[in-house]
Amino acid sequence: MSDLSKIFEEMKTRFNSAAAAGLDVVFQYQIDDGEPYHVTVTEGSCEVGQGEHDEPSVTLSMDSETLKEVVSGETDGMQAFMTGRIRADGDIMLATRLTALFPVA
Repeated sequence: MSDLSKIFEEMKTRFNSAAAAGLDVVFQYQIDDGEPYHVTVTEGSCEVGQGEHDEPSVTLSMDSETLKEVVSGETDGMQAFMTGRIRADGDIMLATRLTALFPVA
């Protein structure tokens, strides 16, 4: 299992279904130095898939180190966005919900 795969599996285990009420969205992750992944949140469930989704709600682009730091809580996602380490396209307001959907342990 690749490092990226482990990061996304960790996100899935931390998924907060209560924060997902009413959501039907796809977060596309474009990893500069790795494979793309997408996370589908619908009806209080979370699915992780490798590759590009046909219709993502928001696309987040970053390198694997930034992803690892944000998921671990070492780096604040909003701060990473404001400093250009994360680039977003689409409904960027959805990205603000990631902290509630995938809380750091």
